[in-house]
Amino acid sequence: MSEIQTQDNHRRKGGLRSKKLSTRVDLTPMVDLGFLLITFFIFTTTLSRPAAMNLILPADGSGNTTPESKTMNIILSHSNQIVYYKGNNIRLSGKTDFSATGIRTVLLDAKNSLPNSNDLVVLIKPGKDASYQNIVAMLDEMQISGIKKYVLMDLSESEKILFK
Repeated sequence: MSEIQTQDNHRRKGGLRSKKLSTRVDLTPMVDLGFLLITFFIFTTTLSRPAAMNLILPADGSGNTTPESKTMNIILSHSNQIVYYKGNNIRLSGKTDFSATGIRTVLLDAKNSLPNSNDLVVLIKPGKDASYQNIVAMLDEMQISGIKKYVLMDLSESEKILFK
């Protein structure tokens, strides 16, 4: 830690000389603490792994065709609003939001309405006003709902005209 060294009084011609104290600081505990902190930060940074979602990208080649009865179109629009419709029948569209009773129930109902629940293909189409947060939230809903087949794509021309 620290210690104080004292020297004996020496007599000089004029009288007593006062004691001179010198201090010496031992920095060994501070070095130990530094190494402990470095070890702690190295250990904790190796344990924290970034959490990322795996996206399966399509392979090169011809695309697959899916019947309209097994597709659901989801259009992400402004202020967290979602417009959805089944197949190509855009006139029978509905509106919902990102709440648990919103898009999640719509997805689960569409999934359960098919004989084989793995056949549902969701076409996610972010609009011009959709935020990146909405896209990520929709991809999270796909994982939560257990939908394995989904496509992130642009709006068609008819959808752009209808939602202007």
